[in-house]
Amino acid sequence: MASLLDGLDVVLVKTRFPENIGMAARACVNMGCSSLRLVDPERWDREKARPLATPKGQDLLDGVTVSPDLSEAVAPTALVIGTTARVGGWRQSLLAPTQAAAAVAEVLARGERVALVFGPEDRGLNNEEITHCHKLTTIPTDPAASSLNLAQAVLLLLYECANAVRNCQKKEGGRAPGESGGGKLVTAAEQERLMESVKDMLLRLGYLHGDNPDYFLMPWRRLFTRAGLRRHEYDALMGLCRQVRHKLG
Repeated sequence: MASLLDGLDVVLVKTRFPENIGMAARACVNMGCSSLRLVDPERWDREKARPLATPKGQDLLDGVTVSPDLSEAVAPTALVIGTTARVGGWRQSLLAPTQAAAAVAEVLARGERVALVFGPEDRGLNNEEITHCHKLTTIPTDPAASSLNLAQAVLLLLYECANAVRNCQKKEGGRAPGESGGGKLVTAAEQERLMESVKDMLLRLGYLHGDNPDYFLMPWRRLFTRAGLRRHEYDALMGLCRQVRHKLG
């Protein structure tokens, strides 16, 4: 029997404590999420995580995958939503949890994968990791006590996602899972390849300059993310980048 949030990967980046991974696994199974991925954990000890995962979370812990970096962990997904408690700078257009959950439900309904990304307990996602996220969400808290435990944040966002998926399933005339509705979305890996091609093209044109081209590339990342690129659009843009490079020699 399929879980409610099949197709959603919870990705924990550079987690410090295996006990928090166990509690996050418990949150996943509570909300019907069957995939947990780790990125370069500081210390990963499955046996220390087990007591916090409850019996139902043991299979999830056994299936945990570990990646060396975030780009590899989210490569197969069509939508990557990062979580942040900070605002400003690289963190623009933050979604409320309900808005992020609606976006998750829409992509899952198409039969495509989504990644929900959480940073380290003590500092959250850094700027480089943020560039791999298509959208960002933040959980509103009281300013006097703004810090959330990692597993609490996972549980709150998965709860919103589960509600959004249920609402999506109730809608009459909604697409069946896997329907194209204009073609499949590009994966995170494909979007990264496109952004590297766009950056190279803009550098050759002299449009990007300075010591931090990735920062000035952010508006282009946001543009393509909002567009929700389909495969044929991706192919067209990659072809354009190739032609520009060819013309420039």
